[in-house]
Amino acid sequence: MRQLKPNRRQIFTVGAAAAATVVVSTQTASATTASTSATAATTTGPYGSGVLGSWANGTRAISTTTQIHRVLETDGVYMFGDSISVQDGKSLATRLLGRDGSQMAVNNWSSRPTSGAVDALQQWATAYGLPRRILMASGSNDIFDPPKFAAQLDRAMSIAGRNRTVYWVNIQAVRKSVDATMQLADQRNSSWLNMQMYDAQEKYTNLRIIRWAEWLWVKPYRLLNYLRDGVHPSVPLGQDARNELIVQSLTAR
Repeated sequence: MRQLKPNRRQIFTVGAAAAATVVVSTQTASATTASTSATAATTTGPYGSGVLGSWANGTRAISTTTQIHRVLETDGVYMFGDSISVQDGKSLATRLLGRDGSQMAVNNWSSRPTSGAVDALQQWATAYGLPRRILMASGSNDIFDPPKFAAQLDRAMSIAGRNRTVYWVNIQAVRKSVDATMQLADQRNSSWLNMQMYDAQEKYTNLRIIRWAEWLWVKPYRLLNYLRDGVHPSVPLGQDARNELIVQSLTAR
């Protein structure tokens, strides 16, 4: 059964409360803060979150050709993500394998925006073909330029086609390393990206949204305990929670 789409007022109201919680928490945070997948210049940029830096040399985790073929042969899952997935992808693959025996092939790249993730999806589709389940764990690095995200959603769905299911993890990215004004922009832009996902779900019946952001918002303490820097899940608490949400969606019948 399809999930109901939250209304826009609900997304912004809860998102604003989430941002306020994070802003308060950073006032007492240590001066040493872990780096995030999103690299901003000193300027606030056109949307308040800064400007995405180069991601060409970011850390990455990409499956071998042998693993890709194994996934196709066994009806497994392709995953395309950013630094959150570089951190959590191995644990996720292990959890999924233990749940229903599905193999996973990953293409995860730190600081990569969704345009790059969809380029990778296109490359694998052309070179290898696609399984029936595709996991997109991308979007945190799109807070710097939210208007471009909808076109990338459309591209991904077009590449996947109507006979495959695309699972997309939604976005909660409010960096503890930036000031309060930029944090509020981060939350606004995260909510903006999520609304574009829900709009896309109206067009594509084979798009499944994994509601990581809402799971965090339901109990505000989760924003502090399940995220180590406002973006990346804490390990193991946040990592286990996010991965479990993903696995439940991938294995739902």
